[in-house]
Amino acid sequence: MNFIEQLRTLDPRDVGRWPLAVRGFFVMLIFVVCAAVAWYLFVWNDDRPILQKAEADELDLRSQFENKQQRAANLDAYKAQLAEMERSFGAMLRQLPGKTEVPNLLVDISQTGLAAGLQEKLFQPAGEQSKGFYAELPIKIRLVGTYHEFGTFVSGIAALPRIVTLHDIQITPVSDKAAGFDNLTMDVTAKTYRYIEDEGGGHAAAKKKSGGAT
Repeated sequence: MNFIEQLRTLDPRDVGRWPLAVRGFFVMLIFVVCAAVAWYLFVWNDDRPILQKAEADELDLRSQFENKQQRAANLDAYKAQLAEMERSFGAMLRQLPGKTEVPNLLVDISQTGLAAGLQEKLFQPAGEQSKGFYAELPIKIRLVGTYHEFGTFVSGIAALPRIVTLHDIQITPVSDKAAGFDNLTMDVTAKTYRYIEDEGGGHAAAKKKSGGAT
């Protein structure tokens, strides 16, 4: 009689009459089950949060590695893009007038209006307005002329070698009829910009030097 047939002939109500091998098997089975339950309750449940945290850390580190690997693969492209941005920034800076060039630029703006055939009624530069690394120089202008002459003036401003923008444009009929029925008045604020980072650096160096001397 094999082991399976012995199990079928066992009487559950009379465990004492079971063969020794069968009783040893069930004792071992109960021990294994109890050990598994105890390991789950006292070991697995305690270590599970640590395992979950380790898995989350692994995913985070893998994501960081993939991001850094992608950046490293695109490093040459980033360098080329940075070099292009530096060239563009340098080209824009060259379009900003220096402090000594501002008077000549004001003359160029005024001459642009006169060259377009406009009558200049007001040309009033205001004080510089600091905007951080650059300064804004607004100029209030009032011109009298025709639409065609206004268009020529705007085109001439856009063609200047320095950056000049036009703001708050208002065009109204002239109040003086003697000036002509086709003439209009244009009030506009022209703005140019001056790069002041070097000047700021000079101020900081002078301040540091004076502080060290004291």
